[in-house]
Amino acid sequence: MDKNHFYTSERSIQILISLLKQYGIKKVVASPGATNITLVASLQQDDWFEMYSSVDERSAAYIACGMAAESGEPVVLTCTGATASRNYIPGLTEAYYRKLPVLAVTSTQDITRIGHMIAQVIDRRVIQNDIALLSEHIPVTTDATTEWSNTVKLNRALLELRHRGGGPVHINLTTTYSLDYSVKKLPQARMIRRIMPQDIFPELPKGRIGVFIGAHRKFTDTEAASLDAFCATYDAVVFTDHTGGYKGKYRVPVSILSSQEKDYCSLMRVDLLIHIGDVFGGYIGMRPNMVWRVNPDGELRDTYRKLVCVFEMEEETFFEHYADTTSPARHDYMDACREELRAIWAKVSESTLPFSNVWIAHKMASSIPGDSVLFLGILNTLRTWNYFDIPDSVYGYANTGGFGIDGYISSFMGASLVHPDKLYFCVAGDLAFFYDMNVLGNRHVGRNVRILLVNNGKGTEFRNYMHPGAAFGEEADKYIAAAGHYGNKSHELVRHYAEDLGYEYLSANTKEEYLKHLDRFLTPGLTDHPMLFEVFTDSKDESDAIRVMNNLNVSAKGVLKEAVKSVVGEKGKEVIKKMLGK
Repeated sequence: MDKNHFYTSERSIQILISLLKQYGIKKVVASPGATNITLVASLQQDDWFEMYSSVDERSAAYIACGMAAESGEPVVLTCTGATASRNYIPGLTEAYYRKLPVLAVTSTQDITRIGHMIAQVIDRRVIQNDIALLSEHIPVTTDATTEWSNTVKLNRALLELRHRGGGPVHINLTTTYSLDYSVKKLPQARMIRRIMPQDIFPELPKGRIGVFIGAHRKFTDTEAASLDAFCATYDAVVFTDHTGGYKGKYRVPVSILSSQEKDYCSLMRVDLLIHIGDVFGGYIGMRPNMVWRVNPDGELRDTYRKLVCVFEMEEETFFEHYADTTSPARHDYMDACREELRAIWAKVSESTLPFSNVWIAHKMASSIPGDSVLFLGILNTLRTWNYFDIPDSVYGYANTGGFGIDGYISSFMGASLVHPDKLYFCVAGDLAFFYDMNVLGNRHVGRNVRILLVNNGKGTEFRNYMHPGAAFGEEADKYIAAAGHYGNKSHELVRHYAEDLGYEYLSANTKEEYLKHLDRFLTPGLTDHPMLFEVFTDSKDESDAIRVMNNLNVSAKGVLKEAVKSVVGEKGKEVIKKMLGK
């Protein structure tokens, strides 16, 4: 070991070396060069690694193949920039077709230099299909965001060496040519494990456990039963919204609690968060100490930046493994969450809420006929309807995958065709409605269709008080919020269009008019015609209503959080978390 040189100060390389050690990858075949000096010098001073030298990179790759095949262990290759990496191609091709775990780390200058006639800069951003299972580019780690991203990418690369039979993996590692080798103690990087059904499952950590569901298909009875049994065993709860597909006994519709600006709800703090489902549109602010993701895709999806385990399996397999059906059911955590929900819902005053999407949801959500389906528009509509619960037999959807306004009315119509005898409700904003209005004239539209059009004459999301667009005031209407299109809140345009297409048309400009038509709109069973209920609101009222909902609870910690955040901005968020105990 060199007593004068230790680990490099380059954080990306520190992360890689830390993870190599945690994954037990110690065999390294190094080729000479300048661009990879910071990596090689750091590795060679650590006696844990088994280092081998090869001047010829083509030979080095084949050496790694033989070593990996004989030892059954992953082998690391490291070379400089320029054409050195090109010589890995034959050996990596061999490794690809033999599924040999060879990790090729090609060091590189900043890739912004590509194409500018700078010496020894070549483009490795795209590689051949059959020389690596995965290629990850690792930029310089400069802040918390790049550290998070690089940590996930490096974990993904090392996991792929053994994934589904394994094979070679490529890492394009950016260097700054640092001359600082003074780091004596290697900082521990966050390791992410992948658990397969045949593996030994880790023990659940002690403490509070929550299950978080993103957008998810409807749970089967057996899937819901396995999740309920897990929650009963560990006193866990299931945090979700209207798109979660779960209606079991441990469900907590938590959006209204997590959205409070001047409250710091301790119920959002969990020691372990088990993350299932897909893209989530409710922006629920959970505060986990660690996250386990369960999904058959086995991918590293680090939504909360605390991922430590990915279980590549069906959710039912996971929950059945950990559940103990012989132990008495526990529900103290759920009871506490439900009590908090009842308390905050009791604070919602009809008189303080202006006529808006929030008020409409407050009056309608709980009254939707049983066994119906509810489609919600993204952003403002999904947010406001998530403040309130819907009946257990009503399932919700939103186009949170691509998260655009351009087709969710068509998606809603498509779903309604599957079960013509079931009622389907859709809540749409005016921009999304006019964007996708052609589908209303589709000849397959059935009598089970009910559309609630909230027409405020613009993209009201961009005028909400907490949106960056709100800073521009009325000027935002010109181009940011796209106001004034599609008849500019015409009271005749949609009515004519809907009635000419055979829809029963209803409209309201006030709370009183809305309530007058609500019973008709919620009529159980099929009616003679599909319905369209157009409700005219104002963007200021929409914003004011959300502000009311986000300030129902006030606590000392919450006020402090908002005060400090307004002073320190985004950079102070981590400080705030530590100060408030996460």
